[in-house]
Amino acid sequence: MVGRFLSTTTIAILCIGLVSPGHAYDTRAKSAFVVDVPTGTVLLNKNADTPLPPASMSKLMTLYMAFEAIRDGRLRLDEELPVSAHAMSFGGSTMFLDTTDRVRVEDLIRGIIVLSGNDACVVLAEALSPDGTEAGFARLMTQRAAQLGMSNSTFSNSSGWPAAGHRMSMRDLALLARLLIEDFPHYYPMFAESEFLFDGRAPQNVRNRNPLLGLGIGADGLKTGHTREAGYGLVGSAKQGDRRVIFVVSGLGSQQARAEESESIVNWAFRQFAQTDLLAAGDVVARADVWMGDIETVGLTPERDISLLVPVAAGDKIAAEVVHSDPIQAPIGKGQRLGEMIITFEGLPEQRIPLVAAQDVPLGGFLSRISTAAKVLLRQINEAPLNRDSAS
Repeated sequence: MVGRFLSTTTIAILCIGLVSPGHAYDTRAKSAFVVDVPTGTVLLNKNADTPLPPASMSKLMTLYMAFEAIRDGRLRLDEELPVSAHAMSFGGSTMFLDTTDRVRVEDLIRGIIVLSGNDACVVLAEALSPDGTEAGFARLMTQRAAQLGMSNSTFSNSSGWPAAGHRMSMRDLALLARLLIEDFPHYYPMFAESEFLFDGRAPQNVRNRNPLLGLGIGADGLKTGHTREAGYGLVGSAKQGDRRVIFVVSGLGSQQARAEESESIVNWAFRQFAQTDLLAAGDVVARADVWMGDIETVGLTPERDISLLVPVAAGDKIAAEVVHSDPIQAPIGKGQRLGEMIITFEGLPEQRIPLVAAQDVPLGGFLSRISTAAKVLLRQINEAPLNRDSAS
């Protein structure tokens, strides 16, 4: 058999309407993560995998597990839960619950989302805990987070109250936000509610702290957080047209800085990047030589339509490399994986697109195989270096 080698071809893919200048975003946040949801493109990563105190942003995990319990029938929205002395003891952001209350699950959920109620978190935690304690629920949170792919998250409580070992990474928080949006779309609109009046008992705590709601930039969630150790943070999401962006910032110095930085990130993510249809399944982007087939080359095509997020600074062309083995041994089946196209943009992760055979290529007949072998032999002879006696 003929020896194979990797063949690399540079191609240009035309894109429409990418003309404005772009730039890398220099955030003031100590840690940040921004992802374009439809394409999965990471737009910004600053210390995103470092486990940090998440403050109230970790309440999203309590909410996710509560939504799971409702979905599975272990909890009902209209069910009323008792308030323990432990739940009542919390300060900070609360619903001002006391031990004489029995509170509907739906009110507790809104109390967490809109009011950031620490007491509401504990009521749900104790109801869902294997042993009836918040600590038991926190252990369950850590286990469930790992199952969901949050590899840098450990929980000591249900609310984000400062505690040793209570940590989440910004990437994990972004993943959790995406799971909430995609797994529970019927509950997600709660995150856009601007206020929640619970029983008229807490007039000073009725408004959602998310500074982006109502700005007209598509923001519809998710959760703010603040402690002295963590600084000011926000897990946010915004949707414009068919695009959704999820972002997480942490370690900002004030509420104003959090509001300004969050709005700036959303505007940057939508203005400096465009989702572009690059290729359709069946488009032949390159051809590879075939060994012993009934034709000499086979077309390489993406197996599905390709839409990528590209910087507007990319101009009207995008350079890409196609890498594949050469030659490829027949027989070849249509749709068989043969190589990949590698697209690189400055400041964005490398994009690798699988390429497959555009057609079937059966083994060639006897004369075809003899012809192929002869051509390869001649090429090897022509490319071989001349052997010359060295002069003495």
